[in-house]
Amino acid sequence: MSFDPPGGRLRRGWRLLLKEFSAFGVVGGICFFIDIGLFQLLYAHVGTGAVTAKLGSTLVSMTVAYLGHRYWSFAHRARTGVGREYALFAMINGATLLLGLGIVAAVRYGLDQESALVMQAANIASIVLGTAIRYLSYRRWVFPALDSVHARTGPRQPVLSDGTA
Repeated sequence: MSFDPPGGRLRRGWRLLLKEFSAFGVVGGICFFIDIGLFQLLYAHVGTGAVTAKLGSTLVSMTVAYLGHRYWSFAHRARTGVGREYALFAMINGATLLLGLGIVAAVRYGLDQESALVMQAANIASIVLGTAIRYLSYRRWVFPALDSVHARTGPRQPVLSDGTA
């Protein structure tokens, strides 16, 4: 049994949280620029409608985000299966996408704004709100802590050579 100095576990926990949050920020920053750039390209230069531009930019940035978070930001967390993770990831991103679409639509059609600057401000506001929701949701449901997975499923029982536990 090893000795854990007072506060050692707390310091490790904070370091891990800082690493996770930093990686989440880097991945998020990259995806932010993908989303902003693609939205600008589609809305202001290609002439796509505001909501369609937001849908396209979000879908591309979401795919990049899943890969970055799974293999870097939350790589140290429990692996509960790509299918399960991606389904939850897609549901959470779908909900925040709807929120973002609602914000953009409300500004464009509800407030009758057409300016690319105003639309980009609405887009950024939707990204900021969606980011907070996604971070908390990913930690809780998509990439859970190892301890929470064991609490739900119970500790793994060793299997004896005759197939019994």
